[in-house]
Amino acid sequence: MDGQHARLALALTFHTASPVLGRLLRDAGSVEQLLQQPAVWRAQVPPGIRPATSPPDHWHAWLADDGWQLIALGDPDYPPLLATLSDAPGMLFVRGDAALLRAPQIAMVGARGASPDGLRSARHFARALAATGLVITSGLALGIDAAAHEGALAGGRTLAVMATGGDRIYPARHQALARRILDGGGALVTEYPPGVGPRKPHFPQRNRIISGLSLGTIVVEAALRSGSLITARLAAEQGRAVFAVPGAVHNPLSRGCHQLLRDGALWLESVDDVLAEFAQFATLAAGVEAEAAPQACTDPLLALFASGVNSLDDLIERTGLEAAELMRKLSALEIEGRVMRLGTGYARAE
Repeated sequence: MDGQHARLALALTFHTASPVLGRLLRDAGSVEQLLQQPAVWRAQVPPGIRPATSPPDHWHAWLADDGWQLIALGDPDYPPLLATLSDAPGMLFVRGDAALLRAPQIAMVGARGASPDGLRSARHFARALAATGLVITSGLALGIDAAAHEGALAGGRTLAVMATGGDRIYPARHQALARRILDGGGALVTEYPPGVGPRKPHFPQRNRIISGLSLGTIVVEAALRSGSLITARLAAEQGRAVFAVPGAVHNPLSRGCHQLLRDGALWLESVDDVLAEFAQFATLAAGVEAEAAPQACTDPLLALFASGVNSLDDLIERTGLEAAELMRKLSALEIEGRVMRLGTGYARAE
């Protein structure tokens, strides 16, 4: 079995327990090392699941023909912010520009049955933020998700996190939107292998990836009990910023956002509210795509870098930062060209 077949076999085996596969990969160090320890990973296979030692050839061919990549936790291309989660998915199926996984992202979520004002707000903010260079990440659902993707396509690029296998665009009416995302230089991402359809538990599971990929999450409209508030809660637990758009007091879909604001979410009235929160992204805050001018080594984090490669554990110990906050700062420095990622560590780009 070649490397891609072996990766697909692992993904099929753990499709109901992707975080378990993530923990196994984190302990092993890489997918190649885990594959050399069959007794270890077979012992963690969910009850009732038979290990897929030989994945269906038609799925392997379909993935290749449609341009899907399998990116495992521990791979250089795995998104660094997502990798900090304790329940990070072990394997990601990615179609489109996989480099977007490592780009600075803002998540946007909200009600499926959003009001016209809510849809306009989502399109406006997504377009304006995408124009600054941020990638807009959402869940390909009806309502605010779709408006976020559409707005982003008008100003830049967008990433859709699916709650199904890549062969099952859900809802089906968004097949054309998914194609536009790909044609616009975006990407589709899912932790589920092909053949997996929409199931209720998958949607809150998917939400942790939406927030986990992103520097912050924007909630445009939400009822008091909604998946959007779950995403906001996950973002807060992950140490990411949460923004809420205030709405009309008589609109039931404003209540979730108002509750978030009472709980400490950041007030969002203009794009500047987001850019001010992430001011370390100099090119984004300036609203230009040109590379930042060379800067002197004044960042206190850079001063803590030892020569050679610095592991995340060492940097966490030296800085005293939480892993999520450290990854945010490292991502900013990487975008500025001041550090580079080497394997599982970072080095100064000098």
